[in-house]
Amino acid sequence: MSITIKDVAKKAGVSISTVSRVINGSKPVSSEVRQKVLKVIEETGYRPNPVARSLVMKKSQLIGVVVPDISNFFIGEILSGIEEIGKMYGYDILLCNTYGQLEQELRYLNLLKAKQVEGIVFMTWKLQDKLVDYLEKIDVPIVLINRNTSKLLIPSVSIDNFQAAFEMTNYLIKNGHRRIALIRSSQDQNAFGFDQYKGYKKALEEHGLELDEKLVRYGNFKLEDSYQIVKDFIKENVLPTAIFATSDEMAIGAINCLLDNGYKVPDDVSVVGFNDIKLASIYKPNLTTIHQPIYDIGAVAIRMIVKKINGEEVDSKIVTLPHELIIRESSKKI
Repeated sequence: MSITIKDVAKKAGVSISTVSRVINGSKPVSSEVRQKVLKVIEETGYRPNPVARSLVMKKSQLIGVVVPDISNFFIGEILSGIEEIGKMYGYDILLCNTYGQLEQELRYLNLLKAKQVEGIVFMTWKLQDKLVDYLEKIDVPIVLINRNTSKLLIPSVSIDNFQAAFEMTNYLIKNGHRRIALIRSSQDQNAFGFDQYKGYKKALEEHGLELDEKLVRYGNFKLEDSYQIVKDFIKENVLPTAIFATSDEMAIGAINCLLDNGYKVPDDVSVVGFNDIKLASIYKPNLTTIHQPIYDIGAVAIRMIVKKINGEEVDSKIVTLPHELIIRESSKKI
């Protein structure tokens, strides 16, 4: 039979509440009693029940993390930052994968509350009104990742996605490209990546180029989706001189399709991405992309959560980290 706190108290000759005080440090206990209790705990191998302890201390040492797709490289690197920094602060992570479905997002948020997590780091492909309403009312510290939440009550960590997309499109235009395709996640204005679309559109406008909606397609951050999109460009005979994919995975899918159909990158078509995942600098041709500090986004998000849990002042509700245009082999001047 497993050892209980009652067994420890009996063996040490003290009350159960005294053992609890020694374990949790909730109230002063004399040095002599403390040493006696600790000795019994060591001899018996007693381990406190984490659920019971969290009820007493009102601290579960758990942080919930909700993401739309754990198989996505970008999200994987963010999770590394969250997990490592969380561990440094003594927190365990409860990871929830929603597949981008609103019902799953709301279900997991309720589940995490029931598990008494002390904070939640949240990421979604589509920030729907019902979800925003829930997040703004939830009584658990929460931080969103890669969202501009300046019009909301929710703190966030991201880069300036609008400016980054503007700079990438501007770079392609200055290199002679006039027919630039954009592969983005969704047409919905609430979808992740809408700021990138606005940045792309603004760059075209500033150079007097008309937006061709036939060149704007939707790939849901999937390599296979962007592969099919480029295949459709070829079939429809509307292949552009440059393709701007709003994730590196979609950019790689585009390159694969071009190579499979006898096109050279970047000689025939330049392809650029977004995020600068680790694969971007290894894949051939090396990918021109927007670098964002992916690990740091996760690390900063969980630091914000820990500060809020501890009642500390958070420097800014909206944290915007720096980005950089990285030029590699997959793009060229025409």
